Amino acid sequence: MAAVSMSLVCGKQRPQDSSFHTSISSSSSSSSSLSACLVQSKRQIHHHLVQRQITELGSLRAAQMMAASQRHGQMVAGSQRHGSCWDSRRKATIIVMAGQISQSSETTNVKAAETKKNTSPSISSLVDIYEFICSGPLLAKTGYTKESVAETIDEWLALGVKLSRQLRFNEFALSMSEKVRVYHYYVPVFLWCKRELELHTSKYGEGEDSVPPLVIGISAPQGCGKTTIVYSLEYLFNSLGSRAAAISIDDFYLTAAGQAELAASNCNNGLLKLRGNAGSHDLQLGTDTLKALRSLTSSGMKVKVPRYDKSANAGFGDRADPSKWSEVEGPLKVVLFEGWMLGFEPEDEAAVTAVDPQLVAVNKNLVAYHDAWHKMIDSWVIIQVRDPVWVYTWRQQAEAAMRADGRSGMTDEQVADFVSIYMPAYNAYLPALYKKGPRGASHEHMLRLQIDEDRNPIG
Repeated sequence: MAAVSMSLVCGKQRPQDSSFHTSISSSSSSSSSLSACLVQSKRQIHHHLVQRQITELGSLRAAQMMAASQRHGQMVAGSQRHGSCWDSRRKATIIVMAGQISQSSETTNVKAAETKKNTSPSISSLVDIYEFICSGPLLAKTGYTKESVAETIDEWLALGVKLSRQLRFNEFALSMSEKVRVYHYYVPVFLWCKRELELHTSKYGEGEDSVPPLVIGISAPQGCGKTTIVYSLEYLFNSLGSRAAAISIDDFYLTAAGQAELAASNCNNGLLKLRGNAGSHDLQLGTDTLKALRSLTSSGMKVKVPRYDKSANAGFGDRADPSKWSEVEGPLKVVLFEGWMLGFEPEDEAAVTAVDPQLVAVNKNLVAYHDAWHKMIDSWVIIQVRDPVWVYTWRQQAEAAMRADGRSGMTDEQVADFVSIYMPAYNAYLPALYKKGPRGASHEHMLRLQIDEDRNPIG
């Protein structure tokens, strides 16, 4: 088995339907106006919540809350005039949200818009984005309420703008699909993961500098967009100063020689002729890598992470040369471990035989995965799909995009043949994973969400 190298060093169509970010970009460049914008938006959101309570309850108590809200607004306004810390923190956030316009390439356009309109920032658009966030299908699952969103709205907005830029969206005019991906999907999942990190860290003594990184397992079918969400999570953690590293079960495929040996010893089993199913991974390499990453608790420590080259060996794939492996440096806070079959557990032999007799060998191979990998995962994100047949469509879309870009890509017929190798495992193991979660996983540290055929969250 290849060893993990560890050294200790001493010493992507955007119909413009969103006015929110535009209103931010057209705000006054003066820090006092920027600060007033966010302060006023916080008061308006709070006011909006209380108004809804009055409508729903029609009670004297709610009316009293409205009066309290108005007094609170006066107090906040007073604190703004006196330059409070509350105001300063939100001033910094609104500057981030505005993208530090005065330093960006949009400066000319922004100043032109300011000259033309000569108006103050739109507060209603901030309430609109607040309402949009609160309408998200993952809000309750990620532990948020409308009230807690109102209290943390500056964090939501700063993360949204930051991520929009990184994904090359126009943060000043997000399309509806982009708004959904950012504010209904990626940001709420990140905030859930961030809270998991806080809970994980709190289990160790205060000031302790040997806290192992939190390992988050992300199980999702092929083509559903897990690469993008993992990339987004890794970026946001790193941008906030919590060093994160992403690895995939694909990184631990057998070498080309090892895969050829596996296929030869299972010559009548079409599920093991190519990489993918249980048995085609170097479990020890994955175990060694996870253990090495979990030991990255201090500065100066480094780990080489294996990578797999799917284009090698005439497209059949092979492990990349160690010189091309990526290097991760400590102190590491989060490991994002993703895979299409992560969390699968073996089922009764009769049950898997009923799905596909060839699955019996795969089922036996799957036994070792729990002790090798799954038990080292602290928290889980399970991305569920109603029908795994969608994988065919998603893969066809990806290959068509590659061909349109001038790169080699599989035909629809080749995609159908390729995906068919994975389909028996989906049919056999997804129902139990969706119903019970991974074996031994705590439901308190598990986020299960559903996506539709367009890869958007629905619950």
